[in-house]
Amino acid sequence: MISNQILQTTLDGLKGITRVDLGICDTEGKVLASTFTDAEESENSILVFVDSPADSQVIQGYQFFKVFDEHQLEYILLAKGASDDVYMVGKLAAFQIQNLLVAYKERFDKDNFIKNLLLDNLLLVDIYNRAKKLHIATEVRRVVFIIESDRERVNAALDSVRNLYGAKSRDFITAVDEKNVIVVKELALNEGYDEMFQEAEAMKDAVAQDGEDIHVALGTIVGEIKEVSRSYKEAKMALDVGRIFFDDRDIIAYSSLGIGRLIYQLPIPLCKMFIREIFDGRSPDDFDEETLTTINKFFENSLNVSETSRQLYIHRNTLVYRLDKLQKSTGLDIRVF
Repeated sequence: MISNQILQTTLDGLKGITRVDLGICDTEGKVLASTFTDAEESENSILVFVDSPADSQVIQGYQFFKVFDEHQLEYILLAKGASDDVYMVGKLAAFQIQNLLVAYKERFDKDNFIKNLLLDNLLLVDIYNRAKKLHIATEVRRVVFIIESDRERVNAALDSVRNLYGAKSRDFITAVDEKNVIVVKELALNEGYDEMFQEAEAMKDAVAQDGEDIHVALGTIVGEIKEVSRSYKEAKMALDVGRIFFDDRDIIAYSSLGIGRLIYQLPIPLCKMFIREIFDGRSPDDFDEETLTTINKFFENSLNVSETSRQLYIHRNTLVYRLDKLQKSTGLDIRVF
């Protein structure tokens, strides 16, 4: 169904060109959009017209037109005036609304197809058959982005990204949950990961508001439509792994997860067993904040004592003392990785 806002914008544009007042009502006579104020007064006439076999009719100074969606009556269009010129304008307006219905239905069908494709709800033969019917290219390079915000305002984010790419884009922009926007982007022949990181930056900037914390993840580039779901799963994993190992990054690619991807996929019982073996029953959560900060900064600086002490604003000997203390309490010398 076309939104009332779109209908109103369409009527305002047509009136600006033709100078003829127009209105659109549903089949129960309720006004959905109008360029004049007394459209509600035609409710009874609309109900009579709905039941009549005529596709157009002049009633009390208005031209009435029926707008169908695949033989199903969807709207009643009113054009103010009874002249031949008004009749022509009304027919053109009805034709325009009819085309909008077709376009929105095709967009919905494509959106539904992409959602099912991402979620692996389609058989392989159905993927190619439906893609052919919807005129979607099957053998082009694509990559999936997931845009995650810390607020549940997916509709506003969807509109922002759609405005970024425009209506004529061959990319697909949708949502499969209440928080994430999904972009299935088609790549040009000369585009690669560098260009996709730039796209991710543009998406983040388009969605972010008032310092909002936005994260964008992307999967690997795939060459066939059947592989799009894999790119989506990779982007989802990049988001999850990024929260744990790369919380300082706003944009994370599956291809850059490194060893974090391997650790993330280890079974939890195996990880717990490893921790028990290494820490002899203790938990890393038992360490105080100072010790944890020292360990993390030491790893960030590739075990460089001088650089770590400089960034922690402590003397080199103080850092060495902390590392010795950690070794005595755990039996682990993190200077020997």
